[in-house]
Amino acid sequence: MNIPDNLKYSKEHEWVKVDGNIATIGITDFAQGELGDLVYVEVETVGESIEKDEIFGTVEAVKTTSDLFMPIGGKVIEFNSEIDENEGDNPSVINEDPYENGWIIKIEIADESELDELMDAEGYKNLVG
Repeated sequence: MNIPDNLKYSKEHEWVKVDGNIATIGITDFAQGELGDLVYVEVETVGESIEKDEIFGTVEAVKTTSDLFMPIGGKVIEFNSEIDENEGDNPSVINEDPYENGWIIKIEIADESELDELMDAEGYKNLVG
């Protein structure tokens, strides 16, 4: 299982990569493995400000649908066009490469102190066993 050291993690299995006041968010390798083959990702919150722990979208796998939760609050500024059904329509890229090409959204961070509430790689390893 791949858990990069340079990311922050939520208990809901989202990861966060920070670059200035922009955060890139996706689901972890553990989460995509548990879900199985992803067939659809829905994000209809671009342009909206979403609070920490609120739902920003859903991922659909062959057997289940799961909500996506904001690990930190912010304004959704971009949805990865490669997984958007109206553009690239390739949600399986999350299964193949969850931390690079399989990112889901980018946000403008509302409150950087919320990053302190997320786990580091070691904490996330302990969560998933």
